[in-house]
Amino acid sequence: MTKTNTYFTADLHLGHAGVIRMCRRPFADAAEMDEHLVHAWNSRVRPVDTVWFLGDFAMGSSPERCRELFARLNGTKHLVRGNHDRQRVLDLPWASQHDLTQITVDGVRLVLCHYALRSWNQVWRGSLHLFGHTHATLPPTRQSCDVGVDAWAFRPVTLAEIQERLATVEEEPEEIRRAREQGEEDGDGA
Repeated sequence: MTKTNTYFTADLHLGHAGVIRMCRRPFADAAEMDEHLVHAWNSRVRPVDTVWFLGDFAMGSSPERCRELFARLNGTKHLVRGNHDRQRVLDLPWASQHDLTQITVDGVRLVLCHYALRSWNQVWRGSLHLFGHTHATLPPTRQSCDVGVDAWAFRPVTLAEIQERLATVEEEPEEIRRAREQGEEDGDGA
């Protein structure tokens, strides 16, 4: 029996030439970027794997181009909608679509949203928050992380990779830090 893996990623911005300049992506044009992103995805993700895509799949691509690129990407794909996910993206055959969702992977509770949250469900019990949108400009905390391609060498990542990165971070989530500063013993949040 083949073990399936779960991956996380965000902010492909397929077809969006402007993101190359904005994020200093090393591509000559959107076509080169799109091909690199598809290759990077498929070099990790197998058809049997699951991918949680945390928003901004395409910008500037036609509905036909979105369908063509989507079909080339391996895995069962779930969408957590981003600010650039228009109808051409929403109409793709995602396994599910959400604005914010909570899942458990390998016994770890995850709160998934396109946007970085300052507080989230079960933060006091060790849940992790994964997000996109910031294009690697917002530093992680011990329990939150940007999973966008700009933060991860243009490829999807596993929970183990995320946990390895978070283990090197000193900064606590804001809600926990604030409570510690106020001397709260058992924080369960509001």
